[in-house]
Amino acid sequence: MREGPDISRISSLIGDPARASMLTALMAGKALTASELAREAGVTVQTASSHLGKLERGGLLRLRKQGRHKYFSLAGDDVAHVLEALMGLAADAGHLRTRPGPKNAALREARVCYNHLAGDMGTRLFDSMMARQFLSQPGDDLTLSPGGVRFVREFGIDLDALAANRAPLCRECLDWSERRSHLAGSLGRALLHRIEELGWARRDRETRAVLFTPRGRNGFEELIAAP
Repeated sequence: MREGPDISRISSLIGDPARASMLTALMAGKALTASELAREAGVTVQTASSHLGKLERGGLLRLRKQGRHKYFSLAGDDVAHVLEALMGLAADAGHLRTRPGPKNAALREARVCYNHLAGDMGTRLFDSMMARQFLSQPGDDLTLSPGGVRFVREFGIDLDALAANRAPLCRECLDWSERRSHLAGSLGRALLHRIEELGWARRDRETRAVLFTPRGRNGFEELIAAP
């Protein structure tokens, strides 16, 4: 008798091209309607609704109702991490979608991975925090050092508020385009929020790209510079 989790059920849900397109669209961290996700997948709303029902029952999506509208989002960080890892495998194997010109370069430079900063700028931030020993990795755990605590507090992040959440503070996420790590968890989400709050960058409405202003680039470079 075979025991343990059945990965075939989850992989079959993700493996359908239309459902994969919908899940990828939700990696921007926004909740989208069935109509919006139907356009992303290139299917009718009726077909999209059938796919979304399967994804919700499979535990990959969360449904929220607001008035007459239904909004779908990823069920949580774990789903986003799996999707990002699959994107990395697909990229390594050469299974890439048609390149959308300059937007592709923007996505590789900086983008949203569910709720945190990814791409070249995300991995550079992670590398900087590791090099300055703001993050430590005893075993498989990723923790914030006393120096890291000072760093994020000086950047304007309320660590006490983050500690009150049940979500892990620091998580390592493998970046699909860079094939290196960027920072996830509640701290990764807070860092991206603070970058946006300072007016350093904004999210592109049509893609997952994070677009930095000239002032934001200067501020970011100072943030990751060695002391």
